Amino acid sequence: MNVLPLRDIELFSSLSDDELNQIGGKLVLKRFKKNEVILHEEETGVFMYIILAGKVKVMQITEEGRETILAFHKTGDFFGEMSLIDGKTVPASVVAIENSKIAIVSKKDFYSLLFVQNKFIVQLLRILCSRLREAYDRIQILSFNNAAQRIKMLFIMLADMYGREEEEKGIMLDIKLTHQNMADMTGIARETVTRVINKAQKENDIHFEGKVIYLNPAYLRRDFDIKR
Repeated sequence: MNVLPLRDIELFSSLSDDELNQIGGKLVLKRFKKNEVILHEEETGVFMYIILAGKVKVMQITEEGRETILAFHKTGDFFGEMSLIDGKTVPASVVAIENSKIAIVSKKDFYSLLFVQNKFIVQLLRILCSRLREAYDRIQILSFNNAAQRIKMLFIMLADMYGREEEEKGIMLDIKLTHQNMADMTGIARETVTRVINKAQKENDIHFEGKVIYLNPAYLRRDFDIKR
């Protein structure tokens, strides 16, 4: 497992070596296996979690027992900071989707960073603003009645977050997604997702190499021509 050093984590990227060493000495490292719950829904937040290696999903279970995926976090991302800031419980569970190594920051150490490191505050605010924009994108997804447009909006959002352009192949999504994952993120049935994906493949908008998804840039740029 390749573990990301603190220097390469966006939240800490503006800090000096001495400042990073001080932070590193306060971190508690834990390993979580695939499908293991890292943070339970409504659990009182006393820590911030930084992903040094691996990927996780943020999800809720509806009253009908259906899983709804709210977000994915990858190596270098963090979560749990909202509870430390506003003191409220976490409205979702966080589950490892692959073996992961997590650095845990206590509430006391989190606030010591806020009070002492202005550069940390600026970086935190930038990242939180980015997440607000992502939340707006997810709201946009649900504003469409048409399943094809919901899937397209999802791919636009994921391409911005995880896309990597590869010559002649299109935009590769650096995240593994099943049809059920897409259904959980867009609020439509898995069978409908499959039909939409199959149609998009026939039209050369999407293609797969194994489990890797490639998107045609023209597909993402194409204007929305289906009413909400």
